[in-house]
Amino acid sequence: MWTQNEKNILVVGHRGADALYPENTMLSFEKAVEEFGVDGLETDVQMTKDGVLVLMHDLLVDRTTDGHGNLSDFTLEELKQLDAGGWFSDEFAGQKIPVFTDFLEYVKGKNLLLNIEIKDYRREVVDQTVCLLEDMGFHDTYVLTCFQGDVTTYAHETYGVKTQGFPPWKVKNYREDTARHYYSVGISMGDLTRELCRKYRSEGIDPWCYCPNDAAAAKKAAACGVSLVTCDNPLPALGEFRKMGVHK
Repeated sequence: MWTQNEKNILVVGHRGADALYPENTMLSFEKAVEEFGVDGLETDVQMTKDGVLVLMHDLLVDRTTDGHGNLSDFTLEELKQLDAGGWFSDEFAGQKIPVFTDFLEYVKGKNLLLNIEIKDYRREVVDQTVCLLEDMGFHDTYVLTCFQGDVTTYAHETYGVKTQGFPPWKVKNYREDTARHYYSVGISMGDLTRELCRKYRSEGIDPWCYCPNDAAAAKKAAACGVSLVTCDNPLPALGEFRKMGVHK
């Protein structure tokens, strides 16, 4: 199980280390964990046409593969034929879209926080995501994230899991009780202030932020009082926080 000293700031790799490697590929996750030493990984879950959970940020496969169309229109076997690395660099051609269970097998036993963002808002996606996480032993070591307020509310009310939401101006279907279901809140660097962090802490919601990718941004995040940062490039934040004594 991942643990956090209250004086430490956790560093989570965004889609692995997506500034340096093709996002949401096993290579990107492996580099973030084994080369950089992140405390956790953020990734995005969607469901294929034949009901399999896979990892991709966009609803369309166009930006990060050599395919075209909605991910949900592809079967798993069809997705396996796509190249998910060549768009980033020829060096990474041949990388594949990971199946969620393969990702979970990789991170099992590594003492990582998993930040699983639900990109496909169907309830069956939430149900299957939680079911797989629990069946594979990731009890209390993950947070479900979504920019759709109904999804975080459903996940918390139905399963009692930790959820990360966002400030109201970032969320679809934000309601009066939406934030009551948050364990944490993701604050963009553009919105991040000490006052906003204090507000959420006073409400019992842990303030996190995204994405401080250079030393100055990492220093700002620490000064504002966040307890976790999600980074495209984890190295500057790891370096700064170690200098400051807020990361091992």
